[in-house]
Amino acid sequence: MRRRLIQSTLAVVLVVIAVFGVSLVIVETRTISNSAQERVESEAVRLASIVDSRILASEHVDTDALRNPVSKDQYAVIRVPGRAPIEIGTRPKGEVIHSMQHGEEGETVTVQEPRSAVTREVGRTLLIIGLVALLAVIAAVLLAVRQANRLASPLTDLAETAERLGSGDPRPRHKRYGVPELDRVADVLDSSAERIGRMLTAERRLAADASHQLRTPLTALSMRLEEITLTDDPDTVKEEATIALTQVERLTDVVERLLTNSRDPRTGSAVSFDLDEVIQQQLAEWRPAYRGVGRAIVSSGKRHLKAVGTPGAVAQVLAALIENSLMHGGGTVALRTRVVGNQAVIEVTDEGSGIPADLGARIFERAISGRNSTGIGLAVARDLAEADGGRLELLQTQPVVFGLFLSRTAPPPKADGEARPTVR
Repeated sequence: MRRRLIQSTLAVVLVVIAVFGVSLVIVETRTISNSAQERVESEAVRLASIVDSRILASEHVDTDALRNPVSKDQYAVIRVPGRAPIEIGTRPKGEVIHSMQHGEEGETVTVQEPRSAVTREVGRTLLIIGLVALLAVIAAVLLAVRQANRLASPLTDLAETAERLGSGDPRPRHKRYGVPELDRVADVLDSSAERIGRMLTAERRLAADASHQLRTPLTALSMRLEEITLTDDPDTVKEEATIALTQVERLTDVVERLLTNSRDPRTGSAVSFDLDEVIQQQLAEWRPAYRGVGRAIVSSGKRHLKAVGTPGAVAQVLAALIENSLMHGGGTVALRTRVVGNQAVIEVTDEGSGIPADLGARIFERAISGRNSTGIGLAVARDLAEADGGRLELLQTQPVVFGLFLSRTAPPPKADGEARPTVR
């Protein structure tokens, strides 16, 4: 591309120089020739007038009297009737430019000038025009190289950016070149890079969230299936199978919820549901794990509360809090329900040592953990709560108290494309 730009620019300059240069040479050659002819004619007329004036004044006409007015490159011959011709200067050789004038007293004045003088002047003019043309060509080449680099280098950079995007490196370069068309392409590539980066982040986040959220339910499900394989009591088998089916349904709901949040965290299917059912379900699911470590999990507070949200999502939030207390807390874990204004609140607390003060402000950030855990459980729980129009907060650090706030009334219907407002 650089070579083509340089060649095309140079071709245009050469065409312009050829057209205007040849025209200028022709015009200048004619101008110089005409000027030389006019100079010779003017000199002949002047000499004739001098001779006429001296003859009328009865003055002597000789070489000394006429030499000074004549240029050194010119040759003049004055013929006066009855007198010998008067020659001034040296007769030129070769081609000449001449002019003849007749005076009023019958004299004849002939002035000649060698054409070589005109040729030298034309040569000087051609040399100047040639130098100017050469400088124009050099300047054109330099400008063409600069312009080619200015256009080709950005295209190379844009090609490298596109190649990086194709190879999985979505970092935008935010580099601009001062050319509107190229800057527009750079804007589009940077926007695409940012979108690809967000998509990759969302995919990685989905994978991490799914791994974390499915680990505990799958463990509980495997325990139920083991109970079924170890018992011969039909009633026990039926009871454990029913619980296992319920857990499978919850797993399906978890997967659907995670996929929905990965596409658009604002889309939800909030309904009015009974908090007691969700809490009792979590208690039944987690009591075996707590009994296994010699701890208890209980519930208290206001009963028969109705809240607006997605039961599966609320169950996942509570499961994340209960698992967090199991792994990092101590003593009895209590789930307490209460009402604050138009919101239903579920508090989860334990009797452990609490959360360090420096960790409390960042507890909901991803990859933040007080121990060797993934550090994404509370972050996922907060996202699930906010997707349902609620919020999850750390109310107290010593001892630790988490609060899940849910609306008790359905939000107003939203227009197409409008996000549901988050309850605060």
